[in-house]
Amino acid sequence: MSVKHPVIAITGSSGAGTTTVTSTFENIFRRKGINAAIVEGDSFHRFDRAEMRHQMEEANARGERHYSHFGPEANLFEELEALFRGYGESGTGRIRKYLHNEEEAEPFGQPPGTFTPWRDIPHGTDLLFYEGLHGAVVHGNVDVARYADLLVGVVPVINLEWIQKLHRDKKARGYSHEAVVDTILRRMPDYVNYICPQFSQTHVNFQRVPTVDTSNPFIARDVPSADESMLIIRFRSPDGIDMPYLLSMLADSFMSRGNTIVCPGSKMPLAMQLIFTPMILHLLDRKKRAF
Repeated sequence: MSVKHPVIAITGSSGAGTTTVTSTFENIFRRKGINAAIVEGDSFHRFDRAEMRHQMEEANARGERHYSHFGPEANLFEELEALFRGYGESGTGRIRKYLHNEEEAEPFGQPPGTFTPWRDIPHGTDLLFYEGLHGAVVHGNVDVARYADLLVGVVPVINLEWIQKLHRDKKARGYSHEAVVDTILRRMPDYVNYICPQFSQTHVNFQRVPTVDTSNPFIARDVPSADESMLIIRFRSPDGIDMPYLLSMLADSFMSRGNTIVCPGSKMPLAMQLIFTPMILHLLDRKKRAF
C-alpha cells in the first residue's frame, strides 16, 4: 500500500463484467479531473495469442487438460507484483498493452493478439488503476494484493458469469459455442485455485444475482438484464462506511448482514459512484498531504 502513489485494482473472471465497472471508474476520474495510469490485466499474460495456442497444444500432448489464462504458468505474476510495488514507491512502472482485435492493433502496426513493447508510466499520474484477472492474486512468494490501496471484486454468480462469457465470446469475438464451453471447463481448476481466493482479499465485492431462471446457462438466449437482477455489495470492513446514507440513496435496498447491502441490479453504477468517489478522494487527499 502507498500513501504517495495509490493503487486501485478491479479483479474478476473473464465474463464477470469488470470492463463495465471500469467505465464507472473512468467516469469518476473524468468528472474529478483525476489523471489515472490505466493498466489492462491481459497485458500481463505471459504469451501472445499464437504462442498461447502453442503452449496449450503442448500441454494437451502432455495430458494436461487444464492449462489456462487463469493460472500462474500463463501469467507474469512477479512482474505484476513489481508494478504495484514499484508504482507505490515511485509513481511509475513498466507496462504494455495487449492488442485484442484489428481496431486496437491498427494504430501500432501490429497483428491482433500481440503485445506492444514495454514502456514506463510517465511521472505525474495521480494513481494506478488496474482491471483484470489477478489484481488480488496471492501465489507462492507473490502477493499482489498487499500493494493495492483499494481492491474491488466483480463476482456474478457462476451461471450468470458463464452466460455473459458465452454471449460475449460468441458475438464479439466470433468463437463457437463449443469452443467457449471447452474454455470454461478447461479453466475450472485454475478458477477455483487462483480466481476465487482473490475475493477474500478485496475490500468491496459486487455480486450480481439474476432473478430469472439460469438453471442451464448453456442454452440461455440472452443475458439477464440489470432489472432482472439483484446486487449484493459486501464490504470486508464496514468501518467508515455510511450504511444509512447508502440505504437512503439506493431505493429498495436493505442490509442482509452487518457488512452487506442488497439493492436492485440497475443501481450498480449509482452504488459504485456513491461508494468509490469518496474513497478515491480520500486516497488523493492523503497523497496530497504526504507531499
